[in-house]
Amino acid sequence: MSGSELEETVSAQSSVDLVTIAQAMHWFGLHAFYQQVKWILKKPDGVIAAWCYTIPEVNDSVDSVLDQFHSIDSEPFWEPRLKLIDDKYRSIDFPFEAVEGADHTGPFKFVAEKLMDLDEYLAYLRSWSAYQTAKTKGVELLRDDRIESFKRAWNEVLENYEKL
Repeated sequence: MSGSELEETVSAQSSVDLVTIAQAMHWFGLHAFYQQVKWILKKPDGVIAAWCYTIPEVNDSVDSVLDQFHSIDSEPFWEPRLKLIDDKYRSIDFPFEAVEGADHTGPFKFVAEKLMDLDEYLAYLRSWSAYQTAKTKGVELLRDDRIESFKRAWNEVLENYEKL
């Protein structure tokens, strides 16, 4: 967008306190995006906040199966720019000063928890772009043997939970 288009559709120059981006920076043309962000952010105290989510963590057993699914089975079907998510955007070009997190720990880390059963978990995996890309190419990433591995690991989680 030109400066006038940006002003007309988003905001005036140096008028925005905060720009947020959730799970999207890896899709942007970053150079142009950053120019526009710098144009609309208030000087000198405007803030840009970007975040992404990474693969879910359940426990060592499920996570081990997921790691194989993510880094071996799905790997050929991930778009290269999605590697930026794997390292939690740490390697992304980000020409802004860091904002200190709580207790001077650097950027903030957010944790979100969701209770789900195995079917919901597998549905989530099927929503991944790599899964969808593989499917369009006739490849089923969640083969019966991989689902069985997830079931065994998931049942181990349930057994340990019931012991509590």
